[in-house]
Amino acid sequence: MKKQKLIIFISVLIILLVTFACLTQKSNKQKQFPVSETTQTTVEETNEESIELPEIRPQDMIILHAGFTLSYNEKHEQASWVAYELTREELEGSVTRTDNFLPDPNIKTGSAENTDYKGSGFDRGHLAPAADMKWSVDAMKASFYYSNMSPQAPAFNRGIWKKAEETVRHWADIYEGLYVVTGPVLHDNLKAIGKNKVSVPASYYKIVLDKNKTKALAFLMPNEGSKQPLYHFCVSVDSIERLTGIDFYPSLNDSLEQKLESSVDFNAWTNLYE
Repeated sequence: MKKQKLIIFISVLIILLVTFACLTQKSNKQKQFPVSETTQTTVEETNEESIELPEIRPQDMIILHAGFTLSYNEKHEQASWVAYELTREELEGSVTRTDNFLPDPNIKTGSAENTDYKGSGFDRGHLAPAADMKWSVDAMKASFYYSNMSPQAPAFNRGIWKKAEETVRHWADIYEGLYVVTGPVLHDNLKAIGKNKVSVPASYYKIVLDKNKTKALAFLMPNEGSKQPLYHFCVSVDSIERLTGIDFYPSLNDSLEQKLESSVDFNAWTNLYE
């Protein structure tokens, strides 16, 4: 009888230990960054636990920096997209802009560098703006990595692109936070600069989703100066997805995703820039 009780006790103990191990493994998996086994990932400090990220494909090289996540495109030596959450509190940061451009140490294949842009006639255009990262010294530093740069025409970078960045910060203040995705439109046969052959995109996109996920809007802008108002460049998220092949909101349920991604309603956001 004692032997039988001992066997039963050991059996129950084993079941409990296995159950606990399974639950622990499941919990750990839920905390991991959702990438496939073949995705190259470097994890650093981020300013949020969960953000709306674009679809992550097996071939993507995903890099996490303080303040933003990017998908690095080795062929074009820049990010295919940069994604981050921008909150009202972060806008109140006071970290000074560094202007210290550096190769990204987390790109194992090597990122672009100073010599690629020198004498090219193009600005080192931020995808995640430095002004959105002034809440953290580390985030500000990371925003000047060349993985976050793309060759932009000076009139574009300092004109309508800057206007778009300022508008996004204004909306982040109004709506207490936004999810932002920015990137170049990359394809074959683009002009390239420097020894690393950094592609020069013909256009860029910027996509915003409000914190409560009630509205989304996208901009598609040619890499050139423009005197057009910002709303002139409004397009649907759907159209950017067709152009880039990227699914920007895979975590949303289908009906909400369809509703948000088909919208081109600039007035739903603000009428400040009419």
